[in-house]
Amino acid sequence: MDFSIGNVVKSKAGRDKDYFAVVVGFEDDRVLIADGKERPLERPKAKNLIHLQITNIVFAPEQYETNRALRKNINALHSH
Repeated sequence: MDFSIGNVVKSKAGRDKDYFAVVVGFEDDRVLIADGKERPLERPKAKNLIHLQITNIVFAPEQYETNRALRKNINALHSH
């Protein structure tokens, strides 16, 4: 499965291991992810593809158009 903007991913490595984030862009051979808190939309983190586990969840653009909306939707995933 390929990564696309809006995909929810789970980090498999690093300080953010086991945390959810959303793909917000691409940079060279890495994806840019944001979670609305530690990594706001204005400052996404570049992650290597092998360090991310793709989920079958895709957020609609309005679910991650602001940091607040993004945080709210990601927090909903953590509560399940």
